Amino acid sequence: MSAPWIEISVVLSLMAQVFFEWNNELMNIYVGNLSYQAKDEDLREAFEAHGEVASAAVIKDRFSGEAKGFGFVEMPKQAEAEAAIKALNGAQLKGRPLTVNMARPKKEGGDRGGSRRRF
Repeated sequence: MSAPWIEISVVLSLMAQVFFEWNNELMNIYVGNLSYQAKDEDLREAFEAHGEVASAAVIKDRFSGEAKGFGFVEMPKQAEAEAAIKALNGAQLKGRPLTVNMARPKKEGGDRGGSRRRF
């Protein structure tokens, strides 16, 4: 017989997963250290090996159109997203080891960093 708190944690974990999928929220995944030659399709293919991909985008400079070396992937199922993160973090894509983790929420207010004070 297992300890009741272990069973409760399993139940809570399953409830969280069901709620997450029921809410239709997408897991937003950050992918860093991308090759500058990487394309959206390369990201999609790498992550589709681990589950359904809602979107995949390599972020590009708005003026030059060149890749900035990172991107984002959205996956609808938490378990698949977690498996992809675990499998692809450190994996090679176009000759570079990827940094893959959950994306941080976007900051409110549009602060782009740096100081705007003038002296």
